[in-house]
Amino acid sequence: MSLSSLITPLSIDDKKYKFYDLTKLEDPRYEKLPYSIRYLLESTVRFCDGFHVRKQDVENLLNWENTQYQLIEVPFKPARVILQDYTGVPALVDLASMRDVVNEIGDEPNKINPVCPIDLVIDHSIQVDSYGNLESLAKNQELEFIRNEERFKFMKWGSNAFSNLRIVPPGSGIIHQVNLEYLATVICSDNNGFLYPDSVVGTDSHTTMINGLGVLGWGVGGIEAEIVMLGQPTSVVVPEVIGYKLTNRLPEIATVTDLVLTITQKLREKSVVGKFVEFFGPGVATLSIADRATIANMCPEYGAAVAFFPVDTKTMTYLSQTGRSEHSLKCVEAYLRANCLYVDYENSASIPHFTEAIELDLSTVVPCMSGPKRPQDQVPLYRLQDDFKDGLTAKVSFKGFGLKEEDSLKEIAVVVKGESCRLKHGSVVISAITSCTNTSNPTVMLGAGLVAKKACELSLKVPPYVKTSLSPGSGVVTKYLENSGLLPYLEQLGYYITGYGCMTCAGGSGPLDEAVAKAIDDNGLIVAGVLSGNRNFEGRVHPQICANYLASPMLVIVYGLAGRVDIDLENEPIGMGKNGPVYFKDIWPTHEEIAHFEETYVKPQFFREVYANIKGSEQWQALNSPKSPLYPWDPLSTYIKKVQFLNNFKIVPEKRTPISNAYALLHLGDSITTDHISPCSAISRTSSAASYLQSRGVEPRDFNSYAARRGHDEVMVRGTFANIRLINKLISKPGPFTVHIPSGKEMKIYDAAMEYQKEGTPLIIIAGKEYGSGSSRDWAAKGPCLLGVKAIFAESFERIHRANLVGMGIIPLQFLPSDNAETLGLTSLETFSIVMPENLVPRAKVNVTASNGTSFQMICRFDTEVEIAYYKHGGILQYMTRKLLQGKGS
Repeated sequence: MSLSSLITPLSIDDKKYKFYDLTKLEDPRYEKLPYSIRYLLESTVRFCDGFHVRKQDVENLLNWENTQYQLIEVPFKPARVILQDYTGVPALVDLASMRDVVNEIGDEPNKINPVCPIDLVIDHSIQVDSYGNLESLAKNQELEFIRNEERFKFMKWGSNAFSNLRIVPPGSGIIHQVNLEYLATVICSDNNGFLYPDSVVGTDSHTTMINGLGVLGWGVGGIEAEIVMLGQPTSVVVPEVIGYKLTNRLPEIATVTDLVLTITQKLREKSVVGKFVEFFGPGVATLSIADRATIANMCPEYGAAVAFFPVDTKTMTYLSQTGRSEHSLKCVEAYLRANCLYVDYENSASIPHFTEAIELDLSTVVPCMSGPKRPQDQVPLYRLQDDFKDGLTAKVSFKGFGLKEEDSLKEIAVVVKGESCRLKHGSVVISAITSCTNTSNPTVMLGAGLVAKKACELSLKVPPYVKTSLSPGSGVVTKYLENSGLLPYLEQLGYYITGYGCMTCAGGSGPLDEAVAKAIDDNGLIVAGVLSGNRNFEGRVHPQICANYLASPMLVIVYGLAGRVDIDLENEPIGMGKNGPVYFKDIWPTHEEIAHFEETYVKPQFFREVYANIKGSEQWQALNSPKSPLYPWDPLSTYIKKVQFLNNFKIVPEKRTPISNAYALLHLGDSITTDHISPCSAISRTSSAASYLQSRGVEPRDFNSYAARRGHDEVMVRGTFANIRLINKLISKPGPFTVHIPSGKEMKIYDAAMEYQKEGTPLIIIAGKEYGSGSSRDWAAKGPCLLGVKAIFAESFERIHRANLVGMGIIPLQFLPSDNAETLGLTSLETFSIVMPENLVPRAKVNVTASNGTSFQMICRFDTEVEIAYYKHGGILQYMTRKLLQGKGS
């Protein structure tokens, strides 16, 4: 059958459309496919040209029941790309640098231009500097502009220089909430009248949040996103799809945050890394789109590539409630029904085939939190106080802090804001309602407002040492909190709006009160942060806070009021109110109370008003930026710099040199996150990056954060592995230190890498399981590349980071299932030589020889033929530049 014969006309409101009708394939396999695979299939059908996308790719997806196990890759062209500013700036720097290379060769620089539509949402730059007062929002936004003016000008230049690039200005909201409430269309139409599914890849791992709306999307690194921007398909290994059946409904006391933390723990235990998860069953019908989006948001925390909720009637209701047009709704429903992509979760007959199906009874979910160091470490609320106390004296681990017994009861008197109080292990010093994971959900946000209302009515107060903040994901939240009359109660407790952005969840928590900070440092206190975010890795939320717990916005306030995490909420009072002790049950709202507020005060007009015309503030509109097609690099800039990766670019790629006698720069353990590899936190005054900035005349007060300086490679390479909590087995103390093995000298990681480069010595890194988990941070691959790292030895890799390593030309080598550094007897003091096969194939086995005489095989984690091509070209940037210069020798 010719695929063009699938094109079918469709009339909606007297407008004529057409679409590819997949039911006309008349293939019985189609209706057995998981819905997420049907979306991949539609893309291959629509773009099938016999070259980039072949009929065999269509067949491989129709034959999913078999190909899911065969590591077969298929091309996928998403409808659009979405960026946030921390990852968007380096992506634009790469594109600007590619334009320079093309111009220097004598070709047309505009050949480097996005083909796929891009939205860049500026949401990561704002920090919680000011809090607890009505001026906090204005002060924080002013500081955001002072710190980031150069970055903002560069992004404005990009929106003028590149077509298909739209900027969502600072102060508009968090990328994934803006995507959910405004940018996503569910069904798109092009200039030729074709209807097709909305789909997206984004340079933020939580792009998966849009799966809750029935839009297929996932996170990629900036370097992989650039390929899609420039019109190329991204390669996807045909995935296994785990069906997750939900039954019954949540109990009265539980929230969707408790549900997602439960799912995260269960799916981490299941090991779904790189797989798709697709939800089905009658329990899904009880969940709102905001609930589903919360679950999909934390997909990276349980390791899956996608967490998909097909479209149903609740999706349509949400689209209507958020101000989408009636015509667009008709297009969505007509298209999806015609292509068998519309579901009824109550109808068991519509359940497709899955690789495997697992089940969760929603009624068994209990109130919980996750922490203190990983999002998958769920703790039921009734066990939290014991879990924390036991961890204080347990050996250092994901739960333990390694204190001596005599130090575990330490308490310190401090004066904060003129009030005397006591700090101890477990004191909550940050209480933050933050992150699109929860701020996009009116149920838990209004629930938090009701907790605050009940607490205020009983005269409860938050202790002065607790830094409180409220950072909504969009202006819609402010409107319904104001309209419901709940915002004043939140403010009374100190939860004033501090900004519209990621803030605490992304490490923009700002400084603690000086007295609190000094007490922590001087006494080694293990204090806590409680936030409604999605990540709590060491050093991420705040460098001085060792224990961080993820919780619903409602529990954020409860623990903010209690001022400590070692409280037994079942039996101990949260505090003393006007009538005596106040307990948890006294301030916890019912589902009915919350539902009443949601039905009454969350109105479609709020979405229309907020998103009617996103122009940004007067400061943003007044920013002047260059108008040239080539960016005028400022050699004095410490924020924006042309990348080194394209230095000495040659039109014809050189053959990759063998890796011989490489030393280990680091020997790391399990669950090394991208926050360990490339922290986004404030730049320490004792760091290698600080020394560089001071040499360029930057004062310490102006260091800003690593995240804000991702457009400057000299800063970022010095910030690689700069996390103060990093544990390197080559050295006894935590932090950014290692041993230069030939000399035996201990030194900063950056300095050691530079010594090795002077000596012409290649480097490797040895690690354990789940290397590179966490954010889709391309500098976690770019930084090691500039340090001279040629390969990573690990027991397993997180999906996005593995792809980023490949994109930078670094070889991800995975130990065989029975092997690791310990079983092979490796000390990491050896030298290593790696023999890469001449005819590389995906997941080939390579031979490694250590200088101690040990030889072993590892799996080369180039998972697709395209990834092998990236490697041979030296990386994605080189590959794409040569591809766009075809005819010039490539």
